[in-house]
Amino acid sequence: MEDMLLQLTFLLLMIGSLVALFMYFRRRSEGSMASPESGTLYVTGVSPRPDATGEQYVTLAGHISSPTLVAHEVYGRFAWDVNQWPSPGDQIPVVYPAGKPDHWQIGHPGARPYLGSSRRDQPGNGPQEGKQL
Repeated sequence: MEDMLLQLTFLLLMIGSLVALFMYFRRRSEGSMASPESGTLYVTGVSPRPDATGEQYVTLAGHISSPTLVAHEVYGRFAWDVNQWPSPGDQIPVVYPAGKPDHWQIGHPGARPYLGSSRRDQPGNGPQEGKQL
């Protein structure tokens, strides 16, 4: 009887682990941008530029417009180079999953010189896009 209980417990643990693993991969695949939509972030608000140099956090507020979206209000926090600090009125290319503009990301890094984070200190890495936190 004790062996049967031990086997049943082990079986339930294995099934639970498989279900958890399945759910993890399912959520992970939903978060990817298989067919992203492109738009433009019109910046309406920016956190104050710090006195520090280098990369600092910035909070951007604005609205995203695209062919399928009209002025959707968004905000986000990014690591940004102080020498390239954004300002209200800037228009920044963004991408987002189809139908989910609240999950937007800064578009390609070539949209603006040295846009956002850069990993120049690591070999083989050029300028990178802003990192949303």
